[in-house]
Amino acid sequence: MSFPQNPILVTGATGKQGGATAHRLLAAGVAVRALVRDQNTEAAQALAAAGAELALGDFDAPDTLEAALAGTRAVFVVPPAAYGAGGWDLELEAGRGELLVRLARTAGVDQLVFTGIASMGNDDNWGTGGKRRIEQAVIASGLRYTILRPVRFMENYLMQGFPVDGINDGVHRHLFPADRPLQMIAVADVAEFAALAFADPDRFHGLTLEIAGAAIKPTEAAALISEHIGQPVRYEELTESDAAAIGPEIANVWRLSRHTGGWHADIHALRAIHPGLTTLESWLTTTGSAQLKAILAS
Repeated sequence: MSFPQNPILVTGATGKQGGATAHRLLAAGVAVRALVRDQNTEAAQALAAAGAELALGDFDAPDTLEAALAGTRAVFVVPPAAYGAGGWDLELEAGRGELLVRLARTAGVDQLVFTGIASMGNDDNWGTGGKRRIEQAVIASGLRYTILRPVRFMENYLMQGFPVDGINDGVHRHLFPADRPLQMIAVADVAEFAALAFADPDRFHGLTLEIAGAAIKPTEAAALISEHIGQPVRYEELTESDAAAIGPEIANVWRLSRHTGGWHADIHALRAIHPGLTTLESWLTTTGSAQLKAILAS
């Protein structure tokens, strides 16, 4: 039996979503056990300094997961994605998540909050197949659960060295139509929705939330970023042949974004749940522009 004072296990705790969620819960006075593979990393040490209990563990080592789950009341589930030169390894990703769900149930955990990926047409494209299998395991677990499906992160503007996204030489290059609003969300808002679900498990039980905080045309987003960082940024829309040259899965997303209209989170309804939902402008004002300036100056 688990009790409110028992910790919440946060997996992926040194990653973007897990780290943001762990720090959000700690700031609210919630006991957190953070699953980390190396307790000496800067991110792990920051969690420990904020009050988290560190648990050494790995999704590919079941015994470490069992130890990490012992005595916890809830789990933030974000298994590591399995993506390599051959593309997505859906079996590995799904297997990791399904294992964690089974072990959580055996450990007497009461609640799961899983964060995956927003839907856009065919769920077998762009690595969603593994995440949908984890969702099915979460739903079938018999535990109280909430499923979060975030769209593209605003923090992706900070990426460097990738064929799409980020800002390189004043250009934001991506797959999405330049003249259609593109949904996006701040990582902090994923953490906020997770914290809300952990705080009120009954209210959020059984919900699958497609989550976004803003919808803005990529060209308009580039203009807004330019204004905030004081240097020009333009948007470059890839052609289908450009996308295909990067890889077949990238080409699939290029086509899906045009054939399906893209992501479809109900931002108005989400703002009723979380009134402080971040817009692109508020993200730039609070943290984004400073981070972008530092990256682009390096």
